[in-house]
Amino acid sequence: MSGERSPKDTFITVYGRKPVLEALDDRELRVDKVVLAEGLRGQPVQAILDGARRRGVPVQRASAHRVKVLAGNGRHDQGVLADVVAPRMAPVAEFTDALAPGAPAAVLVLDRLTNPANVGMILRSATAAGLDGVLLPRRGLPAIDPLVVKASAGVAFRAPVLRSATVEEGCAALADAGFALYGLDAGGDSLLGAALPDRVALVLGNETDGLSGSVRPLLEGLLAIPMHGGVESLGVASAGAVAAFELSRRRHPVGA
Repeated sequence: MSGERSPKDTFITVYGRKPVLEALDDRELRVDKVVLAEGLRGQPVQAILDGARRRGVPVQRASAHRVKVLAGNGRHDQGVLADVVAPRMAPVAEFTDALAPGAPAAVLVLDRLTNPANVGMILRSATAAGLDGVLLPRRGLPAIDPLVVKASAGVAFRAPVLRSATVEEGCAALADAGFALYGLDAGGDSLLGAALPDRVALVLGNETDGLSGSVRPLLEGLLAIPMHGGVESLGVASAGAVAAFELSRRRHPVGA
């Protein structure tokens, strides 16, 4: 069973004056709280205070150092952050516990990606395709920050994000719940023709090095997206989009 949920598995923390104000202005988002550095003043800050007041969002003051620690970013927080509730974010154990026995499910796993734009675009594609989850480990992957949110065009706030401490821990939890894990790799069999089980997780590797050595032993096999026209491979965000919609097509075949 899943244990007590961490705030990191519940909220997306946005920082910077413009991203925080945009979050407060978006009525579809639930903002849990705003934290401002002590002594911060000026018109942009007043706009944030006014926006929080209109929404009934509590505002806390903290030292500038504490804001940097909470934001996880020492250069771009501008002394302000907001915790935004991500309603579909959950620890991977909580997700697997909630699955009905034998229910099909499809998940993407991100294995040590480094580019926040890729993470955001994959979240957008997976959400659009209706996948059940995208595993984003807390270590070895960019945090879900304003760069990821921007690349996802805001979809990151409502994406089905699954959290684990590491990618290995998350993969093990999925395997224990009956998921077959496959890695996307140019040397694998065709994804488009492969026979896949009802519960499947496709692992997307690092932009430069591909699948990590610690994850490969956990996989049941490798799958590839067929390439034509002399193209050797797709970028990881494009590959994630193809994989997401291929899994969606199998779940919801045309004419079914």
